[in-house]
Amino acid sequence: MRILLADDHKLFRSSLRSLLEARDLEVVGEANNGREAIDLATTLKPDLVLMDLSMPILNGIEATRLLTAAMPEIKVVVLTASMEDEDLFEALRAGAHGYLLKSLEADSFFDFLDSALAGEPALTPELSRKVLAAFSKPTRRPAETPDALTAREREVLELMVEGVTSNRQIAKRLDVAENTVKYHVRNILDKLHLNNRAQAVSHALRHGVVELKDDPPKRKS
Repeated sequence: MRILLADDHKLFRSSLRSLLEARDLEVVGEANNGREAIDLATTLKPDLVLMDLSMPILNGIEATRLLTAAMPEIKVVVLTASMEDEDLFEALRAGAHGYLLKSLEADSFFDFLDSALAGEPALTPELSRKVLAAFSKPTRRPAETPDALTAREREVLELMVEGVTSNRQIAKRLDVAENTVKYHVRNILDKLHLNNRAQAVSHALRHGVVELKDDPPKRKS
């Protein structure tokens, strides 16, 4: 995994680099602000960017929005001290694959990085519940269009919203092949004009594309 760090605190970047490299992960560059993060990502093509929110010149939200639009193949995970709900929601709307707090335990942190690289939303159970609670009363469902999701695609999306995001887990729940799940996920992203699963979950919650269960299962940490 090739990682780019974006944080305006040099001491934190140094500590994070040491932590990552101790796990044999390659840190390909360090950015001091959002604009520099975009420039370095364009040049270095990392697999994943760990993005702080509060940075000079260009903040993490705007940098994430620009980066995911221009290079959707690069995963962006926000790593921040902010527990503000609005920061969480804005990061997901901007296309972030995850939102992790700097107070997270190291083992959980690396588990979530693996999830993000696999295309799964990297959110702790607490933050997942915040997202679900915030959108528990969905807006009016959009009118059906020629690009409307099929019943099976809605089932796949519902499971993703609930936190069942790996192809293997979804396939087991629906009793289908993993390749079938991949096909449905690709169709969902194409029809909703989105780049990744994290954006699909955020879109579904904001627009009421799927029905939320009253008590969604918690994700294992």
